[in-house]
Amino acid sequence: MNSAKARSLRNQVQKWLAPERTVTVRVVKSGRLRALGTRYVVVEVSSPMEVRSMYFFRHADGCWYVCPPTVARGTARFAGACPG
Repeated sequence: MNSAKARSLRNQVQKWLAPERTVTVRVVKSGRLRALGTRYVVVEVSSPMEVRSMYFFRHADGCWYVCPPTVARGTARFAGACPG
């Protein structure tokens, strides 16, 4: 199986929430983490007995994971004298 396909949102929902055919699966929230610039979705799986939800984050490689991407820490650079 292709690794990108294995990391698709659909496959991650199947892996982590294991919905059955008789339950409802829906995206209840989506957005972008401002600090990281990455997309996220909250997926909810509901049945008559329970409701479960989980955050999924899209990483730079285009794959979806349950952990947010790490912040790339840059180095401070001196661009020269301040004008004024």
